[in-house]
Amino acid sequence: MDLRDFDVAAFLQDYWQQKPLLIRSPWDGWSNPVEPDELAGLACEPLVESRIITRREHAWELEHGPVAESRFAQAGRDPWTLLVQSVDHHVASVAALLDQFRFVPNWRVDDVMVSYAVDGGGVGAHFDHYDVFLVQGLGRRRWEIGPLCDDETPLLRHDGLRLLADFRATEEWILEPGDILYVPPRVAHRGTAIGDDCMTYSIGFRAPSRGELIEAWADDMVPELSDSDRYTDPHLAQQDNPGEISAEAITRLQHMIAETLLDRSRFARWFGQFNTAPKNPEIDWRPDHPAGVDEIRQWLSEGRPLVRNPASRFSFIRETASSIMLFADGQCFACAEDTAGFAQAICGEAQLAVAPNSSAATLELITALFNTGCLAFDLED
Repeated sequence: MDLRDFDVAAFLQDYWQQKPLLIRSPWDGWSNPVEPDELAGLACEPLVESRIITRREHAWELEHGPVAESRFAQAGRDPWTLLVQSVDHHVASVAALLDQFRFVPNWRVDDVMVSYAVDGGGVGAHFDHYDVFLVQGLGRRRWEIGPLCDDETPLLRHDGLRLLADFRATEEWILEPGDILYVPPRVAHRGTAIGDDCMTYSIGFRAPSRGELIEAWADDMVPELSDSDRYTDPHLAQQDNPGEISAEAITRLQHMIAETLLDRSRFARWFGQFNTAPKNPEIDWRPDHPAGVDEIRQWLSEGRPLVRNPASRFSFIRETASSIMLFADGQCFACAEDTAGFAQAICGEAQLAVAPNSSAATLELITALFNTGCLAFDLED
């Protein structure tokens, strides 16, 4: 499936992080990527994050997975919705859906959450702090759009759900299979299934908060700072009042922090590792027996393409015209020349054919990524 007649440049210029957009059936041929039974099966797995949200007469009920197989047979008459996170990490056809949205950088992609709802099912009116594309897979869903929200927007009292206490729709659409609704951050929205067997694919994007970045960056940096690196004030001038913290002292103290925090090279390396830390490390593709460079070369010579672990995160940061830092699942690899070319290619493609006569450095990198489970070969005959 490919998007057709979709003006990416116009979308990024006029809609991205600005206003919602309804995109009617933009595919050259729509096919629902995962069947309801397969989604229900994933929800029963202990390592898959899932939830069931039920709308009772006067309250919302939240159940966390794993879901017992018998639970679906026991579902009552109240409208309910099943939500399964990171389905792209488990189902290749759902992972392929992400390829159509690569006009947004990979480092911003979070995952694909898939929902299944019976008639009237939904998760209530809410807002997110990130962009989302809502792709209708099966059935029909009514989407209502409301105003911009913020931290002061009143919410219903609920331990597990952030639902709006007062939602008033300003726009409304009914989505059919293959339709897409883009919703920017903080825009209130509510989706309600019309009929049974309603499936929606929510492609969410990461948006780290300032507090999250500062906390994680500081936690990584502090252990490496020397205890002997301390405040100094040579040529101290006598003050009229010893109780004053002088402007000079504040400037010197702030500089101690700023000089460390503003180390751009160190921050870039840290962020690449932080951002590619795996969301689902339990999806382990490490081989039973580590491979050597000779084995890797042999598989490449047989024409076997490399494939990325769908749960792995790959990104790179350019250092010079011929060198980059490759990041894969929180690891950093310095790459230059043809190795840098390979690293950039594997960041952009989920599957890649590599020449067996690649440089020793490239083969060593492939071997390292294979043995850590970031890459694999299709070794089936």
